[in-house]
This record gives sequence, structure tokens and C-alpha cells, in this order.
Amino acid sequence: MIKRLLIFTFVLSSFAVLAQQKLLSPKEFLGYELGDHFTRHHRVVEYFRHVADALPNVEFYQYGETYERRPLVYVVITAPENFQNLEQIRTDNLKRSGMMDGTPSADKKAIVWLSYNVHGNEANSTEASMLTLYELSNPQNQKTQTWLKNTVVIMDPCLNPDGRDRYTNFYNQYGNMPPNGDEDSHEHNEPWPHGRSNHYMFDLNRDWAWATQTETQARLKIYNQWMPHVHVDFHEQGHNHPYFFPPAAEPFHNIISNWQREFQVTIGKNNARYFDEQGWLYFTKEVFDLYYPSYGDTYPTYSGAIGMTYEQGGQTGITVTTTEGDPLTLKDRLTHHHTTGLSTVEITAQNYTRVVDEFEKYFRDNLNNPAAIYKTYVIKGSNNVDKIEQLTKWMDKHSIRYGHPSAGKATRGFDYQTQTAGNVSVSTDDIIINIYQPKSRFITAVFEPQSHLSDSLTYDITAWNLMYANNLKAFALTERINVGKAYTPKPAENTATASKPYAYIFKYQSIQDVAFLSALIQKGIKVRSSDKAFTIHGQTFDRGTLLITRRNNESVSDFDNTVQTLAKNMGRVIYTATTGFVESGKDFGSGSIHFIKTPKVALLFGKETSSLSAGEIWYYFEQQLHYPITTLGTDYFKYVPLSKYDVLIIPEGRYSSLDDKFLEKISGWVSAGGKLIVIADGLNAFADKKGFALKTYASDNEKDNAEKKQKETGQQEALIRYEDAERKQISNFIGGAIYKVTLDNSHPLAFGLSNTYYSLKTNELHFAYLEGGWNVGALKGKPKPVQGFAGKHANEKLANSMVFGVEEKGSGTIIYLVDNPMFRCFWEDGKMLLSNAVFLVGQ
Repeated sequence: MIKRLLIFTFVLSSFAVLAQQKLLSPKEFLGYELGDHFTRHHRVVEYFRHVADALPNVEFYQYGETYERRPLVYVVITAPENFQNLEQIRTDNLKRSGMMDGTPSADKKAIVWLSYNVHGNEANSTEASMLTLYELSNPQNQKTQTWLKNTVVIMDPCLNPDGRDRYTNFYNQYGNMPPNGDEDSHEHNEPWPHGRSNHYMFDLNRDWAWATQTETQARLKIYNQWMPHVHVDFHEQGHNHPYFFPPAAEPFHNIISNWQREFQVTIGKNNARYFDEQGWLYFTKEVFDLYYPSYGDTYPTYSGAIGMTYEQGGQTGITVTTTEGDPLTLKDRLTHHHTTGLSTVEITAQNYTRVVDEFEKYFRDNLNNPAAIYKTYVIKGSNNVDKIEQLTKWMDKHSIRYGHPSAGKATRGFDYQTQTAGNVSVSTDDIIINIYQPKSRFITAVFEPQSHLSDSLTYDITAWNLMYANNLKAFALTERINVGKAYTPKPAENTATASKPYAYIFKYQSIQDVAFLSALIQKGIKVRSSDKAFTIHGQTFDRGTLLITRRNNESVSDFDNTVQTLAKNMGRVIYTATTGFVESGKDFGSGSIHFIKTPKVALLFGKETSSLSAGEIWYYFEQQLHYPITTLGTDYFKYVPLSKYDVLIIPEGRYSSLDDKFLEKISGWVSAGGKLIVIADGLNAFADKKGFALKTYASDNEKDNAEKKQKETGQQEALIRYEDAERKQISNFIGGAIYKVTLDNSHPLAFGLSNTYYSLKTNELHFAYLEGGWNVGALKGKPKPVQGFAGKHANEKLANSMVFGVEEKGSGTIIYLVDNPMFRCFWEDGKMLLSNAVFLVGQ
């Protein structure tokens, strides 16, 4: 035993000398000082790999790949004596959180996770990550080596490689030599879509909870294998702002623990100590709150960590001149991020015992005494099976536990469909999610019927409930009901199928059914859709049902096998008919059974469009529907012959280029048979314009009354105090709230949906009911949100307004979607509206 100790001591003593011979600083490895240039992603990865190769206590991992095939990587760093026990440290932590069974060892190590560059053009943080990695791993740095005795540090140098390289390549191509500090210089003004977002132009800092993107999905798998105690998300804000670090601003969600609030202050004070020494400016407790659950600070917070955003003034090139007339350099910016990164590791290491103990207490409370009012969420087993599968797969991504109750039960609870409390009958095929589990507080944040909002001044949307996003029959109970057995997906319905049927029949109720329609069309299968409900062979089918008749598909090679194989591979239930003569409804040869033409779809893309909105649609077609879509750049759109396309989608945006002359061209294309789909603020380009039925106000009298009321409100608020101005502004603002919209589901735009649609409203747009058109979705009377914040005046403005409308124009159609149904691509029912607009409306 003594001999083994002597050998280990010798290894430790010689470790510094051996490593120093091999380890290169960022400058030595890259060939330039950090801050002189932006480093392309592949070189950053190479440096992280170099450090791991040089040192035995740094481990390099690739955990995924971006859409553009760039690697997603991270490293783990700790003291050499901890490294041999790294797996035990990880599993001990999972045992402390309850995510793994067993009793952890007495050894305690804090885990700090540092995440860089989730927004690609907030690019200094990746530069800072290389310097931070070097200082943490350098065996000659006695200070950091002391911290690592109590701490494991995980570093992800770039959460968004595609966006970062988009920005870096832009700057390296157009940056002046020497750099120009004038903010008007081209090097400080990126072209559309900018480097902020990923390949599909998603904001990955809003995707942690919804996990729509491949980068997020890969990261969550690793995150939930470690469950860090402290998580920092490094950002940049506008270059005329100084540095922000916690404590965060209100509102804090009320499920955040006292310890999480307290240690944010502790970390903030340690950061302030270093900034004070240098005279660097900073602010705390403003702007950046802890509420919306899908950020890089809130998702870790709701998962037990001290989750934080660090915001450095920047979002610009190598140097820029601020409004104070001072230069702000990349070197300055990365130095600030480097300082707070090390400061965070330091203060965590100094408090490692308390950090680990409080982490364990957080989860002990989750498991034994969760504080939230609602203890159990019940999703009825009678819901559409695809929607249930969608939600269970989402819960699996987040390690949320669910299952069936062991027995039925009569109780009371909140009904999401009626927004009232009443009797609830729980059956054994229902899905139970109770909050006595590790992810307790995250479950509460996502599912609770109403979230307490301590301050209506928030940084993002204020409602996001997935029960409404999927329009599920579901209940929230104050009573605890335990899972009695594992979740079992519903078996497929037993259907009698003829070997050579007159027609194949498929229900149309979910996004998976739309994807199936997409696959059929691309296989050359001719598909029809029923406008009316019908009954055949004793089975009733709703509006929108897909019919594939043998007639008109004679030219399809191996027709029956093609349809059946596609259905099997995509999990669709096959129904068949031996006749076209129905028992009730319309026969299969009726004019109410519409042939679905194969649409050639175009999407307006580029400057003036919202890159986020365009990206949502692009992603949905390519990654979920797997249907071809042509993106048309706004810089050449006017020269494109629209007759080549059947459908044109105009996403959110501000369209100064859509002048009257070009609107006349679009109007003519629609009249000749085109289908125009316009989303959210894109409607402003068409409202009150010649050739379009869309009106802001139903009449001149209504317009006069609205303007009069606005003037009266302005007069009443004329003497408002300066300090209250921001709160005055939000009275006209809707901060992402959920509204209950009356839906005409007899119209093809709403096929597959119920007569109620829960809309996530992220704008204050008001348009009058269409005259001579179809007001498929409407807000009637004086609406108010079922969840989330809406300013008083904004809410009043929505009275009796059109939300989703269809105008029939000549041989074509215009679909107006006032609320963006594709917002961040997690509102599942919204995807049906866009899909129906493309495939079913106007057929």
C-alpha cells in the first residue's frame, strides 16, 4: 500500500513538468493572440482536442453533430486525483438527484458547466472558452488546480457551430484591416439572416425545453447524464451596454428555491469583486429574468442547478466605438467572459460542500415534499394516439417519469378544456405525471394551469403550456396519484382489410397524418380528402379523412404494397372499403371528395422576412413533413415567374418591397389559381390594399371609434411619471399569451382540429372579420388570455377580431394567419393549420 502511494505521489509531482512540455497556450496553438481574429469553429475544436491529448485530467467528447455536419463537443476537467473516480462522481451526483437508484458515496464534488456561444454572432465567448480552458487545465496554475480538487468543470465551447461559422466567415471576409470602430461600417452589419441562429434559423437559447433542434436534443442527453450544480450560459448584448451577471431580474418563477436565489447573489458578488478591481462596468438585477423555461439559464435552474446568463456588451467585430466614444475590443470582451468563468468556478469550489448539499436537498424536496399546488397531471388515454406519443417522446427527452395508475379513481381537478375545476374520472389507461420525482419543478413550470407572475416586465413569452399546444383532454389535480404501472402505448386498432380494396381510408387527425400524406404524394399516389364526415362498413370517419381509391391509381406500380408498406412504416392504421357507396355522408365519387393536387410550394426567404419565422417553416417542411419547398430570395423575388408555384408562403416580416405594383402581380397570380398564405405581421403588407379583402377595421365608423379611444387613452396617460413609462408601454403589449379561439372546423383550414383552438398569441394585431370570406378562427366579444400576460389596452384591441381567415379570389385562395401557428415549432396544433392551408384549402 505504501509503495502504491509513493508511486501516485511521484506521478502527481511529475505531472506538471510533463504536461508543461506538451500543453500549448491558445496563442502558441493558433498562431495569434486571442482577440486579434475570430477563430473558425474547427480550429476551436482542434484546440480543445489538443488540451485533452496533452493532459491526462482533461477528457474530450463529441456528443453530436449539427445540421451542417459540424461536431458538437465538450471537455471534462478536474484534478488528476478526481479523474480516476470521474464515473463515480457522475453517478453519485445522479443518485443525489434521484435520477439513479442507490446511495452516493461520502465524497462530494461540485459540478460546474460552462456553455458558450449559443448565439452564433455573440462570438467572443468561444474565444474566451479557449483561454479559460487553458487556465483551468494548466498544471502550473496553482490557483485553478486548487479549485479543481473540489470541482469538476464541463465546458462546451460552442452550442451553435453553424451560426458561429456563419458570423465568423462573414467577419473574416468583410472586416477592415485594421478593424474599423465605426458602427456603420459593413463589418458591424451582418447580412440576413445574421449569425445568431442555427442552420434552420432557430434561436437555440429558446429551444432548451422544446428540444426541436438536433443540437438541443444531443445536448440534453449529456446534460441529464451529469445534472450540474452550476450552469453558466455566456452571451453578448448590444455594444453600448456594459456587462450583466446575476442576480437575475424579477420575475423569478416561484418554484425557484431560496438557495438558488442566494447563491446567485454569492456568485454575483464574487464576479463584482474582480470587476471592481479593474474598474469594469456591470449591472445586476435588471432585464434578464428567470421565468420562461426554455433558456440556458432557466432550464438548468428548473433542473436543480444555479442557472445563470452572463451578458457582455458586444455583438460586433474586433473593435467598435461606443456612444461614450471609447473602443470596445474583442480582447476586452473575451477577457470579461474569461474572468467571470474563472470566478464562477472559484466561488463554487470554495462552497462546494454547501453547493452539493443544497443540490441534494432540492431533489429531496422534489421527491418528498414538492411545494407546487398541483401534484398530478392526468392526460386522458382517449386523446389522439399520435398526440400522446408526441408528448411521451418529449418527456423522455427530459427524463420525466410517467405511467398509468394502478386503479381507476374519482376525484376533482382543473380541466384544461373548460378552464374550470370539476369532477375528474381517472382510468387505468390514462397517463399520470406526478411531481414527486426529480424533474418536479420543470414539470410544474411547463404544465401548471397558471404561473404566478411577480412582475409583468418579462424578457419573453409568459405562457407555453403543452396541454394547450397539443389541445389535450387533460387535468391538473391537487391530489397525488402514483404511477402504478409502466406506460404502454395503445395497440393499433384492429381493422378488416380487403386484399384488393375499392379504396384505402386513413384518418386525418395529427401531424403524423400530414407527414403520411406527404409521403403518399411523393410516391405518386393520388389522394382525396373528404369535406364531410361519412360512415362506411359501420365505421365513422371525420372531415379531412384521406381516401386512396384504386381508380386513378392504376399507373402506380405495386399499388397495394406501396400504400400498405408506407402505412406500416409510418404507424398509420389502415381501413379499407369494398365499395364507394357509403351508409351516411357523401359517396366516394361525390364532389365533396376532393382530389389533393400535388402542390409546388414556395417560401419567401431573405431580407425583410423574419429569419425565425422563415426558418420555422423551412424546418417543418424539410425535417418533419419531408416535403420539398423552394425558398425564394427577397432580392430576386420580383423577377420570379409565380406561375411556376401553386403555393406561396409569406412568413412574418416587414415588407417595404411589397409595393402596390407588386401586390397587384400577386393578386393576379392568386386570381389565376394560386394559393397565398400570409403569417402574422406579414399581413400588414396586404391590409387595406386594393385586391385584398383584409381590413384593419370593418368600417370607417369602427376606425374612428378606435382612434378616438386611443386619443382619450393618450390624454389620460399624458401625465404619467417618467419612471412608469415602461409599464405604460406594456399595457399595449401581449407578452406571449394563450387565447381560446373559436374555430370553424367544418372548413378545410381546421380539419383534424376541434371547434376550439388554443392560440399562442405573440402580437397585438387586430383585423376585422372578413366580409365575403371565411372567418375560420375568431375572437368573439372581449377576450382574455387563458394563460399568460396581456396588457389591458392590447387585450381590448382584440375584441371581435379575425384570427384565421380564408379569402376566395377568382380561381385562387388567400389564407390569413394572424397568429403565427409555427412559433418556435412546438405548438403542435398550429402545425395542422399551416399543413391544411398548403394541402387541403382550395382543392
